Amino acid sequence: MNSNLDPGSLNTMRILLVEDDRDAAEYLRKAFREAGHVVDHAADGEEGLTLALDGKYDVLVVDRMLPLRDGLSLVAELRGRGYATPVLILSALGQVDDRVQGLRAGGDDYLPKPYAFTELLARVEALARRGGPQAADSVYKVGELELDRLAHRVSRGGKDIILQPREFRLLEFLMRHAGQVVTRTMLLENVWDYHFDPQTNVIDVHVSRLRSKVDKGFDEPLIHTVRGAGYMVRAGAA
Repeated sequence: MNSNLDPGSLNTMRILLVEDDRDAAEYLRKAFREAGHVVDHAADGEEGLTLALDGKYDVLVVDRMLPLRDGLSLVAELRGRGYATPVLILSALGQVDDRVQGLRAGGDDYLPKPYAFTELLARVEALARRGGPQAADSVYKVGELELDRLAHRVSRGGKDIILQPREFRLLEFLMRHAGQVVTRTMLLENVWDYHFDPQTNVIDVHVSRLRSKVDKGFDEPLIHTVRGAGYMVRAGAA
């Protein structure tokens, strides 16, 4: 795989990556994020099914050979439930019959391995432009706080809030899980790409800065600390 990135990707996409190979998953997560996109990861077909049904994604990137539930079965199950989000299938099986099976199972595109990341990114962006019902949902709202991930704009009470890129990613992740506890591990893995706690106060510092921009001057705080657990974005009483 070649990681030469095209810096010209237009809008932030929400991508679900279903890949059981840890090294490949880490590579793709990092590469997609460097291209400006948001990535959730599932390590097996059952987890992929759960995340796909629970979340709102622009594109799914699904490896064909997966534990618990293979990629074709996963895609077929989603299509059987009326799930319309575009799916790109990755596979080491690249013969014509293999590609036909993938498309007939419900895949929108099929990319054999090995591949260049630039081609994968271009195909994913093309699928996102083609889109599905879930791809249109680009705005998160919690109370009077609004985040538009495509316009890269945040406002509260009609007043624009200027955020640094990392602050934007942090708020986007919190708002995507509004009303749910977001743990430090979740933030380290999805906002900072760390898979261990580096024993720094990086999360506390960024949450504090985010609070000063999002909650300062308003009667109701929206960013809450859940003692011993993590953080939550929530409007109104618990």
